[in-house]
Amino acid sequence: MMKHQSTLPPTENKFHVGNGVDGKHYWLTPPDVYAPLHAEFNFTFDPCPYPLPYGFDGLTMEWGESNYVNPPFGSIWHEGKKKGPTAWARKAIAECQKGKNVVLVYPIDKWILMLLGAGAKVRNLGDVKWLATEDGTAGKGTGRHIACFILEPENLP
Repeated sequence: MMKHQSTLPPTENKFHVGNGVDGKHYWLTPPDVYAPLHAEFNFTFDPCPYPLPYGFDGLTMEWGESNYVNPPFGSIWHEGKKKGPTAWARKAIAECQKGKNVVLVYPIDKWILMLLGAGAKVRNLGDVKWLATEDGTAGKGTGRHIACFILEPENLP
């Protein structure tokens, strides 16, 4: 049985060893992407700096007044638990609720951006227990929440 990358020791974990034959595994924001965002938001803090200073923990420490967050794109082990983008989103929301600006970048599918760009409203349907076509019984769910995108002509940009 294959183990999740986050459970492997650093010598075997692709996030430490690197992806593919090039061995690269840290990817920084290109200046042409960061510069216009910094000009707009005047960032004062980076909760995910590289190189990571010893003892630095962006998920538990207080953030600055204006934050640029380029978190790990995979799961990490943090305080004995596997954590991924949801942990960073929760922290970003908590910091924003304290009155701080947060710009968080994370890859998502292009079709989601297309729908949002077209003015779609989004609802969370929770972990839907889809029904089997064979007998109508409910499944176990996917373990993931299902987004409902609503497009209405009056919301078009």
